[in-house]
Amino acid sequence: MDRLRLKLRQSYLLPSGAAPEDQAAQADAWSAAIAYGALLHDIGKIAVDLQVEYENGEVWHPWHGPLTLPYRFRYVAGRDYKLHGAATGLLYTQVLTSRQLDWLSNYPILWGHLLFLLANHYEHAGTLGELVLQADRVSTAQNIGANPTKALQAPKHSLQHHLLTGLRHLAKKEFKFNQPGAAGWLTQDHLWLVSKTATDKLRAYLLAQAVDGIPSSNIALFDELQSHGLVDVTPEGKAVWSATVSEDDWQHRFTFLRLQPSLIWANEPRPDYFSGTVEPMMDGPLPTSETNESAPDQPPATPEAKQAGAVLQNQEFDYLDDLMDMLQVQGERESGSAVEMAQSATPPPQYSVGQAFIEWLREGVNSHRLVINDSKAKVHTVDGTFFLVTPGIFQRYAAEQPEQSDGSNQIEHWRRVQRQFEKLGIHRKRSNGQNIWACTVRGPRKTNILNGYLLNSSTDIFAALPADNSHLVLVK
Repeated sequence: MDRLRLKLRQSYLLPSGAAPEDQAAQADAWSAAIAYGALLHDIGKIAVDLQVEYENGEVWHPWHGPLTLPYRFRYVAGRDYKLHGAATGLLYTQVLTSRQLDWLSNYPILWGHLLFLLANHYEHAGTLGELVLQADRVSTAQNIGANPTKALQAPKHSLQHHLLTGLRHLAKKEFKFNQPGAAGWLTQDHLWLVSKTATDKLRAYLLAQAVDGIPSSNIALFDELQSHGLVDVTPEGKAVWSATVSEDDWQHRFTFLRLQPSLIWANEPRPDYFSGTVEPMMDGPLPTSETNESAPDQPPATPEAKQAGAVLQNQEFDYLDDLMDMLQVQGERESGSAVEMAQSATPPPQYSVGQAFIEWLREGVNSHRLVINDSKAKVHTVDGTFFLVTPGIFQRYAAEQPEQSDGSNQIEHWRRVQRQFEKLGIHRKRSNGQNIWACTVRGPRKTNILNGYLLNSSTDIFAALPADNSHLVLVK
């Protein structure tokens, strides 16, 4: 991969914007920094992922220096992949000498980019960070058999990259396999992920990472996974498989996404393979959006009878959830009387969903995971307080918290969150008693309307309120 980066480097004149004579004078330093970044950006793995010991049982750590005797190693169970970047600082001075560091530190722009790169802050690493990400995309594409040229042409933070990263995180960190209640089953040839569980969790994870452009519909997300070659397609050319899982006396039928295990684990150790069987069903697949796909914790008493009824019910009704989600109008406005009727019909929950939403909102704003006053933001500052865009902010919360849906579809889920938020009484009402305010958005070429809630007090969310968004004007 280091050769890839140096090849990519030939397309850049570095440092960008400098005079030609300065670029020529610094060319060797920039090429060296790119090579060092290629060697070091993942070096932290050997400090946190491997347990190494000599023949005599003495433990070796990378900071001890070169290995001098025969040794053996094994991967650490339950290793934390987020430590790779954090551990780089332990080791790069084992590779780079003081003379090399002295030389590179003479060039402030280069030096700053390299330090950010080695600290795993690619967003501040400028061109060095960009080259690393580009080369990683090519390397990943080669590993999964995709087209490296297309991977290079993908945007810096492409949806393909985020989808693959999310699937790997979930499979390695969150999903349980090969048991009742699991999110999937791993066989020697395939990884079978329960389709609705996998896509709901994938969407929630990516939204929590502030990734934009994630489809709100499972149907659209299936299409994205298929178009990027991340899932196997059925003989009919679809992304979703129907298969029966069997082990001993237990049997259950699901709809699955089928992946190649090498896409997730590459050469890393994998979980144990399923001792039973997963048999694809080619005669009438289930619909692609079951309302309840998790495997039951206990084997059903009469699986055949229950399955027949469940299949019929799913085929008749379940696909409507995703279709309604896709057709949902974004600029919804509700009258005060309609909202009050909906509120009175909803029994108070044991734990306030509205309060949970506010805590999520507060944490997201304070951690900057939820952006403010951006063109795609669901939170803005208007009229000296926070303006929450509806239904977008509630849809995002519902997508990030699928486990709170109580079996309801996405539309019912976010509407329930919205109603419970209103019950808190922390928003400002209009003079006519309605809850929803409108803001005009003044852009360079057109004007749009955003609908949302105004909070009574911004301190419920953030102590230091940013200045009002100059592009939004409240309609009073």
